[in-house]
Amino acid sequence: MSRRLKLLLFTPILVTISCVQLFAGGSGLNVAVVVNQTSTNSLQLANYFCEKRGVPPQNVIRISWSGGNVDWNLSEFTTNLLNPVQAALNARALTNQIDFLVLSMDIPYRILKTTGSVPNNFNSTTANLYYGFKDNLADPFNFCSLANGSTAAYAGAEDVFRNLNPGTFKTNHLAVMLTAETLNQARRMVDQGVASDGTFPTQTALLAHTTDYGRNVRYLEFDDAIFNTRLRSVFDLQRTNLNCANWCAVVQTNLLGYLTGQQNFTANTNTFIPGAMADNLTSFGGEIFVPANDQTTLMTFVQAGASGCFGTVIEPCNYLQKFPSAQNYFYQARGFSIGECYYQSVTNPYQGLIVAEPLAAPFARPATGSWSTPANALLSGTTNLSFTFLAPDAQRPIQQVDLFMDGLLAQTITNIPPRTNNVLYVTINGVTTNYTVPGNLTIKAVVSNLTARLNASAYASLTKTVASARGDRIELQFTNRAVVGASVPVAVSNHIGTASVLTTFLCASRTNFLATVASGWRNFTVTNMPTAGSSLQLVVTRTNGLLTTISVTNPPGNTNTAVLVQAMMDSVNTNADLVGSDGVVAEDMSPYYFYNSITMTVFNPGADFNLRARSPGWAESQIQALLTGTAPLVVTPVGSQALEENLNDLHPRNHLYLAAGVTNLPVMFPFNTTTNADGYHELTAVAYEGSHVRTQARATLPVRIQNTPLSATFTLLYGGTNTDLTATLQFQVAANTNDASMNRIELFSTGGQWGVVSNFATVNFSLAATNLQIGLHPFYALVTRNDGKQYRTETKWIRIVGDEPAFSLKVLNATPAFSWPATAGRRYEILSATTVTGGFTLRDAVTPSNSPALWSETNNNSNQRFYRVKAIQ
Repeated sequence: MSRRLKLLLFTPILVTISCVQLFAGGSGLNVAVVVNQTSTNSLQLANYFCEKRGVPPQNVIRISWSGGNVDWNLSEFTTNLLNPVQAALNARALTNQIDFLVLSMDIPYRILKTTGSVPNNFNSTTANLYYGFKDNLADPFNFCSLANGSTAAYAGAEDVFRNLNPGTFKTNHLAVMLTAETLNQARRMVDQGVASDGTFPTQTALLAHTTDYGRNVRYLEFDDAIFNTRLRSVFDLQRTNLNCANWCAVVQTNLLGYLTGQQNFTANTNTFIPGAMADNLTSFGGEIFVPANDQTTLMTFVQAGASGCFGTVIEPCNYLQKFPSAQNYFYQARGFSIGECYYQSVTNPYQGLIVAEPLAAPFARPATGSWSTPANALLSGTTNLSFTFLAPDAQRPIQQVDLFMDGLLAQTITNIPPRTNNVLYVTINGVTTNYTVPGNLTIKAVVSNLTARLNASAYASLTKTVASARGDRIELQFTNRAVVGASVPVAVSNHIGTASVLTTFLCASRTNFLATVASGWRNFTVTNMPTAGSSLQLVVTRTNGLLTTISVTNPPGNTNTAVLVQAMMDSVNTNADLVGSDGVVAEDMSPYYFYNSITMTVFNPGADFNLRARSPGWAESQIQALLTGTAPLVVTPVGSQALEENLNDLHPRNHLYLAAGVTNLPVMFPFNTTTNADGYHELTAVAYEGSHVRTQARATLPVRIQNTPLSATFTLLYGGTNTDLTATLQFQVAANTNDASMNRIELFSTGGQWGVVSNFATVNFSLAATNLQIGLHPFYALVTRNDGKQYRTETKWIRIVGDEPAFSLKVLNATPAFSWPATAGRRYEILSATTVTGGFTLRDAVTPSNSPALWSETNNNSNQRFYRVKAIQ
């Protein structure tokens, strides 16, 4: 009778493929990841981020901190984080390469300066790494202020971060915290960020208008951001009226963003799609990992799937400058990464914490590129290498290509400026002007000069436009209300001029001006406390010339100005003449509260509100409103006012963008291999978009260099492709030389050097897997002779695992003998049964030192047998 063999898989088969993504103005090459080596969560999250984002191992910086994840003082921050980071960047030659700092979990997010006389002098850790500590002028709980020197130059710049250091501090990095309530939530934030790259989502981002007058102040920015984003035509940025002040639930799903202002709110786990940004203007949105402070924190957005969030760590008062502007979403629509978006949208971020996957860039469109040199080529001496990059379109030419070697910036291969004597032509409303590019100008300088040309009185008086420079962008506003903006054409063209090549490209968002969807409004302020008989009167003249007069009188005994103002607003909003499309609505009242510390009483000496046209448009905003009051009330502004205080949001608008470079970039360059170690290397060409967005594209080439006879073998003695977390990895490095000629042999992996032995040609290294923690890690050795010659071994990639990855069994022969992809250092039990319904009996146990694991049957007295292999964790 034939013997039958049955295999039962302990876990299902699972195959995972990982690839390196393409990024906006930054990639894993430009990120330093800071890990707290006393925290397994910090290490595991950092490993996960590095794998997903292709962060080189030398970009991981290990610190040691056991004092909790909330607060530290400025001295502790400096000693335990700032100084080690700066020292590592200097020692590893990374100072000209790193733009982003990612703090991986279990690192304090708030810094207290204990010297000086100001209580509660807190800054966020991320802001301090960005531009240094900014002293609060007084206790933030008792006094509202903007710290001296806290305005960041990068805010609103639409520029390359490296071109605009935000201050004089010695780090100046786009610092974010990658953290959450749980490790899995933090991993999800990474996944959401990575999954968003280049997807160009069309879902909606919401700007939520609430009735919380203190936290709703950012509504003033909504129309400008919506206008700019409409000109990008990539997704819908909408204003929504929540009509509530607190516990306004985010009921929508699959949002690209959410900006609000309220004390508390709720959101679902599927509120956001990959790449979403979300934040709430409230006092303590960034006060995380502490007992409830009666305000919802940014962690609710993290749990809802946002890729980036912001919150303040101490009482900020409701300064617009301390919170992200609604322009955040316009910057994202341009293609900037989330880290760049947040730091461009906050003018004074010193009290603000940014929690984000900083490289997420849903609207980045990278070039494509490849090497002509074959992979794994053997190189020596000086040799020519070549590659080609192709721009995705004419609006995104390639300006610069850098060469990285083993993750380190080696050299800039080419950098193409706006070419001298290229000529840019702009035609607005049928009137043409041109600008010839002079020598040695940056993109920003060309934009500035072209803006001046467009604003020259002789030209602007004919075109009826006003131009404003915004980094690499020019904003055009059409100022003739008598002409519909959509009928005014805008055209640009680029000419080589007397130059040898055209490298300067101007493009327009559209071929005509875009009309506004904003409604005009005017703010009115009423001050002084009303007395008996005080009254307010509003005269509204609609665009058809009809007048409506509304009067309200202060109720008996009332001294609260806001009560009288609210009565006026109610009368306006219920007046039959004003509820039509040519009418007005009164909204956004903000009462003034003052506290008398001597009498311990609150008094209300004023209030303001907005009067808004019910229909959008510049012409529709020409409703006239005259508000007056009887003594002692004082009303401002005085006189009849058009509802166009937001005039810049009412003008028809267009954008011009400038870029430099070429759309087809073949490059051949000489590469001197003799300045590098012999052995195995990875060359990476990084091409940058020629706008200030600087979207990157990578092309990677593995090579081997051999200029001397020196070589070495690198052997994994204990461990495998998957290695158990409890195992101790063992390596042997053997150089083809003698001990006398050897200087040292070093072992490198995630975080840098892990071992060094001097004066021996053959050495063994042991490394406990718990030092690195769960994740994928590269290992290589560097051999150095006494004469300075070096050899770099091949890189071995080892995944340290906790939970057993899925595996299957393979039958090798009829013995039977089995093999399976094992986790080195993990115990496996082999069980068998003679019937499929019978109980399985332990037959043997093995602990492989590498992979695959092997086992052979030694008892063949049964005609059929079923087998199971079980990993013991």
